[in-house]
Amino acid sequence: MVRIDALKARSALKFFKVAAFIVGIGLLVLVLEMVLHYGFDNHALDWWPQPHGLLFLVYVAATANLGFAMRWGIGKMVLVILAGCVPFLSFWVERRISGEVERDLEALPTR
Repeated sequence: MVRIDALKARSALKFFKVAAFIVGIGLLVLVLEMVLHYGFDNHALDWWPQPHGLLFLVYVAATANLGFAMRWGIGKMVLVILAGCVPFLSFWVERRISGEVERDLEALPTR
């Protein structure tokens, strides 16, 4: 059995929580940008897609970091990453994954 470094995993979880929240908000702003742009020909948020893309890459890195720390399979990491592409789903997945990781870390044997 491969041992999980609880300290590294807790740090990765904190980074993941922050990244998931920021990307969730950013995705909602992106949806607003698209509604304004295509629905109302308003270009007030035309600058937003590029920063959102960068933030999404940070979310991908945070998910991979947590996934490797917790020894997840690649499939689980991909599903968590894809959740960041659906408005509001990233908030739900963040809560679910955070709870799961916290339970797993609590179940680890102490040294």
